[in-house]
Amino acid sequence: MQIVRDTQARPDLGRGAVVTIGAYDGLHLGHRAVIDRVKAVAADQGLSSAMVTFDRHPASVVRPESAPKLLCDLDQKLELLESTGIDVVVVVTFDELRAAETAEEFVQEVLVDCLGARSIIVGADFHFGKGRGGNVALLEEMGPSLGFEVQGMPLVDADGAPAERGERVSSTAIRRALAEGDLAKASAMLGRDHEVRGVVAHGDARGREIGFPTANVSVPGSIQLPADGIYAGWIERAAPDAQVGAVHATAISLGRRPTFYETADASLLEAHVLDFDGDLYDEHVAVRFVERIRGEEKFDSVDALVAQIEQDCVDVRNVLGRLDH
Repeated sequence: MQIVRDTQARPDLGRGAVVTIGAYDGLHLGHRAVIDRVKAVAADQGLSSAMVTFDRHPASVVRPESAPKLLCDLDQKLELLESTGIDVVVVVTFDELRAAETAEEFVQEVLVDCLGARSIIVGADFHFGKGRGGNVALLEEMGPSLGFEVQGMPLVDADGAPAERGERVSSTAIRRALAEGDLAKASAMLGRDHEVRGVVAHGDARGREIGFPTANVSVPGSIQLPADGIYAGWIERAAPDAQVGAVHATAISLGRRPTFYETADASLLEAHVLDFDGDLYDEHVAVRFVERIRGEEKFDSVDALVAQIEQDCVDVRNVLGRLDH
């Protein structure tokens, strides 16, 4: 997959490209349906397959006070895109200048001049450009004079069928499901486990004191976390010389630790790596949420908390063991 970050430098795309455009946050099943269509049309017409996305969510510039949390950062998104087999991804820097650009200007500069678009495929509800002035209808209006055709694809549900009866797959719906603690629904729409990344920070060592050491993962505030609770999941170290293994079973605690603290400014992500005794401090890790075990609780004593954690670890092993088989 070729990654292009300068829209003035036109990549070599032969006869042109079939292109899709969007934030593609999370690269969920709806996004993948569009990408599959892009690839199929490109293969049928002997063209390259291409995507235009952004280095940040456009809402973080246009309306920062209400910008959504992200389902993945740019690095994750590019890794996910690599797995789709698309030929070219153009990463557009979205700043105030880009936000002021009209839809017509964007089409000319990025889709036509940079990518030589011969076909543009987007979701039926797609909008772009200043004031969200661009949509499928505008693309269809511009297409004949600029040499491209347009397909607006229907939205899909978690089964990949047109979302006429079921809930449509969208980044917004996935964020809502995560915030409500409905991990099963979020995972079904994503088509995979929700993953967050961060650096293991030094904490207050509460977990080690009670016999369950944890890696305190500092996740950027821009990333969407699930609701507070206890989860079965996996942790993966990014370091090339990692000795923990590629992936390890993990009991994940996400919350404000009410047994120890009356108030907390934010939820803390603590990962108790099963069957591991080592130091993860300052390492970059990925945490994948597989299944919610229970909600966060306040216990009357540390002993009661420890007994529950022991049961949680049993439940986590059972969940992950079931999935392995």
